[in-house]
Amino acid sequence: MVEAMRAAGFMTLVLLLLTGLYPLAAFAERLQLGDFSAADMTGWKAKVFSGETQYRLEKQGVISVLKAVSEGAASGMVKEVQVDLTKTPYMNWRWRTDSRLAGIDEKVKSGDDYVARVYVIVSGGLFFWRTLALNYVWSSNQEKGAAWPNAYAGDNAMMLALRSGKDARATWYTEKRNVYEDLQRYFGKQIQTIDAIAVMTDTDNSGGQAVTYYGDIYFTSD
Repeated sequence: MVEAMRAAGFMTLVLLLLTGLYPLAAFAERLQLGDFSAADMTGWKAKVFSGETQYRLEKQGVISVLKAVSEGAASGMVKEVQVDLTKTPYMNWRWRTDSRLAGIDEKVKSGDDYVARVYVIVSGGLFFWRTLALNYVWSSNQEKGAAWPNAYAGDNAMMLALRSGKDARATWYTEKRNVYEDLQRYFGKQIQTIDAIAVMTDTDNSGGQAVTYYGDIYFTSD
């Protein structure tokens, strides 16, 4: 009798899966974009602005992470990929920095440096001036939760401090952000698709030094 009930339950589950009636929430989608733990840099390209931050995979324990070393330089790693935010709106990642940039004002050009940032880009296509960027930054002097326009790009690039100089150095932190909601909040637009993601550690304006580590980056449905 028990075996018959188990068999019936199994068949019911199979039928629900085949007919699409099983709750979709049980099958969270995941889109892996930065598979650094598997030492995979497929699709990532360097973008140099002023000098070159050194990026390389480094083993930490049994997994790899992306290490960034900036000495008065500003370059990032970019991956061009479209992400449907209506399906996978949450961006997840880990990061750690061993550094802090003292005596700078990140809201002006002379202090527009960040020990770590992970950001998303919405392309303006031929109308490049319409390109938008939302930067999740590890700030050296702003409070967590603070948001401000980028000193160079103005309102087209918003900076959002997820971590600050008060957070412990040499410590891994895990982040999760609803990018769809953040884009709407900071740009006032319902943007359904992003066109690229990037990581960047830059110290060119202040002439400082920073060492930062980035873990895997992926998008999920919840």
